[in-house]
Amino acid sequence: MRRDILEIDSSLDTTLHALDIRLQDVESVRLLLSGTSVVDWQRLAFQNFDEVDRFLARLLLDPSSDEDRLRLRYVFNEAVSYLEEHLGLTFPRELRNPSDVRSLFMWASQSGGFRRTQILSCVILKLMHVIHHMEAADLKFRTPISEVQYVELAYGEILRSARDMQAAGLPIVSFYGNRKSRSSVITKLLAKAENIAATIFDKLRFRIVVATPEDIAPTLTWMTRHVFPFNYVIPGQSHNNLLEPESLLDFLTDDDRESAQALSLPELHDQGKNEFSGASYRMINFIVDYPVRVPGSALGPLSFELGRTVFVMVEFQLVDAETARLNEEGENAHHLYKARQERRVERRLKRGRSRGGR
Repeated sequence: MRRDILEIDSSLDTTLHALDIRLQDVESVRLLLSGTSVVDWQRLAFQNFDEVDRFLARLLLDPSSDEDRLRLRYVFNEAVSYLEEHLGLTFPRELRNPSDVRSLFMWASQSGGFRRTQILSCVILKLMHVIHHMEAADLKFRTPISEVQYVELAYGEILRSARDMQAAGLPIVSFYGNRKSRSSVITKLLAKAENIAATIFDKLRFRIVVATPEDIAPTLTWMTRHVFPFNYVIPGQSHNNLLEPESLLDFLTDDDRESAQALSLPELHDQGKNEFSGASYRMINFIVDYPVRVPGSALGPLSFELGRTVFVMVEFQLVDAETARLNEEGENAHHLYKARQERRVERRLKRGRSRGGR
């Protein structure tokens, strides 16, 4: 198993606590903690085009690029056509043909008053989310590039993000990544009830250790802004027994806190919990479909219809330093984790899986 560790300069002054956390940040972090889907959202909370552009940058889309603007318009038109033809929805003229597709993000962020435009903007953006992801999967299938090459590209980009985190002064104690060895993948496949390769989400994994528990929420905020697109967190694959989502509200202004409380707090899910971990093991982990730009030489004539981006699944784990230390003690020790997993594999191979699913 290959592991790369970013050397952290502990002498850097932190600017983390000066981070201006806003309602959109809180909603993004709530999403990844709960393992819910952005398709179920009722409203965005972008305040200006700069925030929208920053979000689009995480999707490797640059509104100043003619090609990327055409791509946004194409996906928008596809979404509206589907909604009109298959669901029978109708749209006001300004929404059917906006001068700037980014306006949808601002309209979807409106609160109060007559909400028809806000609701319809959300509907279109949800379809754009699905179509962009679907076409990226098609592009990945058609390009002559192996999964291993895409994983390498994602790996390099995330390590660059780690260096950006360090340069920004975040209180990162350690940041390291690894790719599962062949034997580890085989063991995990045999230990899982759903023993197909597509269900192994953590072939590429990064673990981030921050200095204190108070640093977790701001670090997650920084990551949703600068590292990955929050809307492509894989639903149902998050686990969190470390950070109370309600605590995120403490970072907001009074007005934003009132708006956040008006939205129902998402139910926490534990589908991402590893059953072989010790009972007292504490961690935040979630899976992201991480965007990777396809090399131009592999695109051919596909870029207009299918875009220039594919996705690679990446697991992120986040924990504070003291919890990380406790996670290595007693029943949580890694060698005991591996022993529990290997016993399951041996028992399953010899006796089959029990009717109870284990």
